[in-house]
Amino acid sequence: MTTLRLGTRRSLMATTQSQMVADAYTERTGRAVELVGVTTFGDVTKAQLAQLGGTGVFVSALRDKLVEGGIDFAVHSLKDLPTTQDPRFTLAAIPARHDHRDALVGPVKFDDLAPGARVGTGSPRRIAMLRALRPDLEYVPIRGNADTRIGKVTSGELDAVVLASAGLTRIGRDSEISQIFEIEELLPAPGQGALAVECLADRADLVGFLGVLDDPRTRSAVTAERTVLSALEAGCSAPVGAFAVDDGHTLNLTATVVALDGRQAVRKSTAGSPSAAESLGRQLAAEMIAEGADRLMGEQSH
Repeated sequence: MTTLRLGTRRSLMATTQSQMVADAYTERTGRAVELVGVTTFGDVTKAQLAQLGGTGVFVSALRDKLVEGGIDFAVHSLKDLPTTQDPRFTLAAIPARHDHRDALVGPVKFDDLAPGARVGTGSPRRIAMLRALRPDLEYVPIRGNADTRIGKVTSGELDAVVLASAGLTRIGRDSEISQIFEIEELLPAPGQGALAVECLADRADLVGFLGVLDDPRTRSAVTAERTVLSALEAGCSAPVGAFAVDDGHTLNLTATVVALDGRQAVRKSTAGSPSAAESLGRQLAAEMIAEGADRLMGEQSH
């Protein structure tokens, strides 16, 4: 059997999570996988991701490599994938999700930060939700890899930064977490903590092989979350949070849209069959729009 080529972004976090997928695949099938590093537009641009619309900036170069035949499959952070599926590609597997929550890195807990403290994050969703909790703090848009962001705290440029807990754990920096935000405080980005294994839709052989990595409960949960995002016509930089849990019998879904100033929010929950993940997501989004969610997103919605 030939060695499969797995395309990944070159950052430590991306290569670490891609290696996890490669190891899991080899363990289950005995087939070797080699990593192929790819530089994406999102890795080289200096612009804030929110200004770029966020969606797809880390994805397109990997997809180009799939089309060219330079790689057999790619691993993405699921929250980076556009919600509209390109018919050329298929999500062959969504492995079991790791921690979905956001984490604070800094010397003290969030409530103990002094008024006016500077908190860094590149996410409008996080800024909006953090403002709702602590409007007295200054929220600073930042970007760069985890080391770069954490370095801004170490150097004293910022008092704290907020990052995804799963990513920090994957690169061994979880000991620097001062607080984990529960979903009552910060509802995560749709798909946060989950990975996406993508290949060409016409590679039927590969789709079947990669399916051994799929976790059905994670897939139904993130499908519901991403359907909310899609139905709200919101990009991954919009102030939208969603989280679902499939317990094997019932899918519980909660979503929120928060105004960027943190003063208003629409938050709703629903539950139903895991097999109805998409319709649950669409139904919840419609209820949120009826309560003014689209107005809260304003110019962030496209």
